[in-house]
Amino acid sequence: MKHITHRKTALSILVLASASLAVGCSSTSDSKVNSTPVKNSSVSASVPASKFDLSQWKITVPLDEDKNGKIDEIDVKAIQSYSHPDYFYLDDNGHMVFATPNKATTTSGSSNTRSELRQMLRGDNTKIKTKGPGNNFVLAKHSLAKHFAAVGGKMEASLKVDHVARRAGHPDKPPAYSVVVGQIHAGKDKNLLKKTNNLFGWGNEPIKVYYKKWPHHDTGSVFWNYERNLAKDDPNRTDIAYPVWGNTWKNPADPGAEGIKLGEEFSYVINVHENVMHLEFSAKGKPTVKYSIDLTNNVDAYGKVDELDNPHGYTLDWNYFKAGAYNQCSTKDAPGGWYTACPGTGDWQTDKANGDYTQVTFTRLKLSESTAP
Repeated sequence: MKHITHRKTALSILVLASASLAVGCSSTSDSKVNSTPVKNSSVSASVPASKFDLSQWKITVPLDEDKNGKIDEIDVKAIQSYSHPDYFYLDDNGHMVFATPNKATTTSGSSNTRSELRQMLRGDNTKIKTKGPGNNFVLAKHSLAKHFAAVGGKMEASLKVDHVARRAGHPDKPPAYSVVVGQIHAGKDKNLLKKTNNLFGWGNEPIKVYYKKWPHHDTGSVFWNYERNLAKDDPNRTDIAYPVWGNTWKNPADPGAEGIKLGEEFSYVINVHENVMHLEFSAKGKPTVKYSIDLTNNVDAYGKVDELDNPHGYTLDWNYFKAGAYNQCSTKDAPGGWYTACPGTGDWQTDKANGDYTQVTFTRLKLSESTAP
């Protein structure tokens, strides 16, 4: 396997990674977390935390209202009384709505906009760093698992995708017309990369749950992607797509009755127990779909060895759940496969009228410890 030539043995990696965690254990507070709610005129009845347990979540919204050049983040304490009338609120049914236009402020590492929650196992204890062991979970095989906030974990969600962007400059690129509604993100960690000879710490994603609907189809497809845990510049670092209902992201065929309509509710469970990620997808009138994949090796979800993947999977990465609306319709026009050149003005009312936005409504969202399958 070309991509692991000259890398250290698994045992050496485990030992080196142990040393790297000393920095991550720092109790210094994280200065990047915005503890001041963005001001708005919404009444308390619209606050999502009044209906949903957000005691271990912060949110990123597609705004820069403090004009610091960075996307706004609302931390755990502030989110308990926070809503935004356009991007994050409760609807008349008491359901949690996430919306985001194609063009808006983005995080530094992405050209895609988002209104998205990030798991915060530390709760409101900001003495623990966002990237520290006390705020993230690992796999049971991790050499220092006992120092992290959790080994594995479970996220359960029920939701409806209300809208996906209807226009794309490059409709043939896989992310067009799609939104990510849940994921596990591994941490970007320069120290871990150095200590493990670039084997862990790239910030890849062992799962992203997608919904994609072409504008001329009546239904869309639900699928999930596993990203090979490789270096950013490795040509084999790509997403492997697994179907749930309908097609995956590269198939332009109409999913028809096998797909999911906009506004049709479906559910997913992501249960990382010890070293294995167990997935379950369900919807009324649809077959329940299950997958399991060991995240500590390079055996895919079909039980076949993927010789192009990291042979140790995500063994030493630290992880966290995310949920909401991560709009995949990037306005960036560039050669890369992620850049769909979707239109957008940056004005919410205009972009909403033109269909250049994404909206997702969650009817249920729950975090808990992992459970044996």
